[in-house]
Amino acid sequence: MGRGIETKCIYGDSAKFEGDRAGSISFPIYQTATFAHPAVGQSTGYDYSRLQNPTRQQLEQVVASLEGGVDALAFSSGMAAMTALMELFRPGDHIITDADLYGGSIRLFRSISQKNGISFSHIDCTKEDVESYILDNTRAILIETPTNPMMHVIDIRRMAETAKRHGLLLIVDNTFLSPYFQKPLTLGANIVLHSGTKFLGGHNDTLAGFLVTGSPELSEQLRFISKTVGSGLAPFDSWLILRGIKTLPIRMERAQENAQSIARFLLGERRVRKVYYPGIPGTQAYEICRRQASGFGSMITFEVESRELALHLLKNTKLIPFAESLGGVETLLTYPTTQTHADVPVDIQQKNGITDRVLRLSVGIETKEDLIQDLKQAMDSFEASP
Repeated sequence: MGRGIETKCIYGDSAKFEGDRAGSISFPIYQTATFAHPAVGQSTGYDYSRLQNPTRQQLEQVVASLEGGVDALAFSSGMAAMTALMELFRPGDHIITDADLYGGSIRLFRSISQKNGISFSHIDCTKEDVESYILDNTRAILIETPTNPMMHVIDIRRMAETAKRHGLLLIVDNTFLSPYFQKPLTLGANIVLHSGTKFLGGHNDTLAGFLVTGSPELSEQLRFISKTVGSGLAPFDSWLILRGIKTLPIRMERAQENAQSIARFLLGERRVRKVYYPGIPGTQAYEICRRQASGFGSMITFEVESRELALHLLKNTKLIPFAESLGGVETLLTYPTTQTHADVPVDIQQKNGITDRVLRLSVGIETKEDLIQDLKQAMDSFEASP
């Protein structure tokens, strides 16, 4: 019988760590750049921390265990992981991506990857026929689900079947749901990407990124890229993410419970025009998410009646900070058009539904009544203002 995910969040699949004779319960931080060799031709298994470090290795085996992969690689940020991923491809290659992606990914593709000879088709993978965009030089399909920020849910199994028929890689950004709620590798994906800064870390105190694969061949390629470009996660940051993952199940459950209550509140608010959350019954997103995930997460995007109200909420919440990022214990309110997606051209923003009336809420683990009251008082104060 395999370990439960709560146990894996603490230990992964490994046996008890025997390397520390002091009996440390918290995995040690190996804050060293290099390692001594016993003799010529002999090694402890570690040579130089750019290649591997025991703290990072422990983190990587925990994340690989959670995603059901053969290997996970930890990077200095989510964008460092995405940048390393793009090194799998060559000039002339073509990648199909969903149009609604994190703005940093879009910026990388437009300003760096295209300069390096890689072309992209950005499409709505929930509505358009993906196969009609496949070319002779297409090498991969890259999606987020749920998407950032409009919370579209893409059928991973269907994407995996399409990719397999055409010999393509399927890459899934699993940041929003984390491996606690969704495991894309088990649904047919080849590579899973995470911004570990978000739910995996969970405390808004460090940056990290991950690539996870179920393929030994892809693992070998990615490890070569990682050691060559030198963007592996530092030991102390690895330890912070390890510590954060220990409470992932508790945090995800509590944040989701809060999000469901807040979504119901927003749906009943007359000043809110639309609410985008996969956990709303009767929606296509709900049905797909229920089939491929064990939860709906704690990310909510909503559109209010005017730009003025959106700006007022950002300024007048008393508990919820106006800040970028997501996935921490603190609830954060974000304005995608000037923050996460500021570098995305306005016409593309609008095509994706990102307007100056749209706000994104990363729901944390505070008392849900306090969060709802904070949003309500901010809305009420707008009507009361002169």
